[in-house]
Amino acid sequence: MKVCDAVAAVASLAQLAAGLPQVHAPKVVSRASSGCGKTQWPTDFTHYRFGLQSNGKDRSYSYHIPANYDKNKPYPVVVGFHGSSSVGLFLELDTKLSQSRYSADKIVVYPNGLDGSWAGPTYHTASTVQEDIQFVTDIITDIKSNVCVDEEKIFATGMSNGGGFIGTLACDPLGSTLFKAFASHSGAFYTDINGPDNNCNPNPSALPIPILEIHGGNDSTVRYAGGQGDGGPEPAISDWLDWWAERNGCESNTEEILFNGEVQHLSWKCGNLEAGLQHYKVSSLGHCWADTEINLSQISVPQGPTVIKASEIIMKFFDEAVKS
Repeated sequence: MKVCDAVAAVASLAQLAAGLPQVHAPKVVSRASSGCGKTQWPTDFTHYRFGLQSNGKDRSYSYHIPANYDKNKPYPVVVGFHGSSSVGLFLELDTKLSQSRYSADKIVVYPNGLDGSWAGPTYHTASTVQEDIQFVTDIITDIKSNVCVDEEKIFATGMSNGGGFIGTLACDPLGSTLFKAFASHSGAFYTDINGPDNNCNPNPSALPIPILEIHGGNDSTVRYAGGQGDGGPEPAISDWLDWWAERNGCESNTEEILFNGEVQHLSWKCGNLEAGLQHYKVSSLGHCWADTEINLSQISVPQGPTVIKASEIIMKFFDEAVKS
């Protein structure tokens, strides 16, 4: 990148960060979990939780509690789901979500899928969708019982197979009630391929559901145009967004073109949510986490840094979804 291009990109990034659409959700009142006031778990560094029993199986996850944790203060929780053939640790290192610039006031949790993936695609046989949703429920119960959590501020994000599982959760009568907002990156939506009313049954009480999707236009693993994926057919991202706009009762979207055409940002007003459904398409981005700094998934593609910071956009989206 030329120096002049780099300067322009930095200026555009600053403008994007300052001007991210606000969800404008109704006021959310904090609700402290039963873990408040208890002897705290270790903080600052990532720690592992093994042997959590779920559906008769040993499951595990890792968690990161901020260094300034106060056991009497309820904290938001972000649950991050890794991609296939992976573990939570990779997602943590790739996204940098545990760094204080993104989660100084949040607890971040990284579940581990059985055999390195999440239910939905045909290649995953170690657990069913309902077993993985029960595992998520058990994690949330475990965290709320041991750490001071704001039960009204629990969010979900994920990448690739984990990003597709975000869609699976949002489409489930129980899963849709576990989180206040969902953010998928490069989502492989194997369980949501047949239109707005098929295979997707969010709890009516959860609608409209704040949803963000980020995707690369140059993604050859989970193609933007959809088609046959590694685990079955995948919808075109534009179709998937239209289905969620219908489910959420959204109005027509507004469009922004950013970074000299590199980024298309779409935003929908959905009921009482000013920007309840949002999408970022990064034209040259492949199947990797969008970041202006090099990360592990970019190296594996291989690809260099891009023009937006997905972690920053996602965390701001979550904050706006429950802003009081």
